[in-house]
Amino acid sequence: MKNKFADTWETYTASWKAESAAEKRALFERCLDPACRYNDPLIKTKGWDALENYMLGFHQQIPKGYFVTTYFLAHSDKSIARWEMRNGEDVVVGDGISYGEYNEKGYLVSMTGFFELPPG
Repeated sequence: MKNKFADTWETYTASWKAESAAEKRALFERCLDPACRYNDPLIKTKGWDALENYMLGFHQQIPKGYFVTTYFLAHSDKSIARWEMRNGEDVVVGDGISYGEYNEKGYLVSMTGFFELPPG
């Protein structure tokens, strides 16, 4: 049986791949609380605008970059996901783990990404 948060997580993951702000916003409406918080080793954001800007910057660094979930577990309104970051040529360029928290509607309210920073 598929976990009830898996679809929400995959919609969120798809928002990283979406190339335009409008596409991202349409996906956000299906998976993210408007006051969501995002945190990784590089940045902390709050709300859709800040997250959208960070995601658009990601595409400037890795054109057509996206994420593939390789493992997902959830319970008690929380989840963990293992993922691969891929470039536009479908080559794995990084990997990591993310932790998510969900509200009563099943939307993500907090996402925390864990990954190694490049040396330097």
